[in-house]
Amino acid sequence: MDMTGEERINAPRDAVWAALNDPDILKRCIPGCQVLEMTSPTELAATVKIKIGPVSATFNGEVTLSNINAPESYTISGEGKGGIAGFAKGGADVVLKEDGSETILQYAAKAQVGGKLAQLGARLVDSTSQKLAQQFFADFNAAVSEKEAI
Repeated sequence: MDMTGEERINAPRDAVWAALNDPDILKRCIPGCQVLEMTSPTELAATVKIKIGPVSATFNGEVTLSNINAPESYTISGEGKGGIAGFAKGGADVVLKEDGSETILQYAAKAQVGGKLAQLGARLVDSTSQKLAQQFFADFNAAVSEKEAI
């Protein structure tokens, strides 16, 4: 499944870049995120609990940042295992463009699921993934904009 989109954030690019690399902000914005901690400058460990249709699962996984071109772009990729529910893996290319005092965050994401989750049907998984992505970017936008307003 592929998703693309953009979010206009009322903050300068350096502030948005800093937030994209701040595990505390990311943890607050990732739907269902219970744990997110840096294990190295480019790696994070995550625990996320989500529900897709009738399947609820806790995923434990790793997130890696690569192709880092600060403060302009990076690739974020990860894989999580959810026990009998299956697995989820994916990544996103994130680009930050300055637009006056604001920043336009563009993303192109790919995701893949397997196991019980894959049996739910592509439409349900795709629509849930789209909702989770929209929720993350809306929450991230609010967190960064609020921080800048202070």
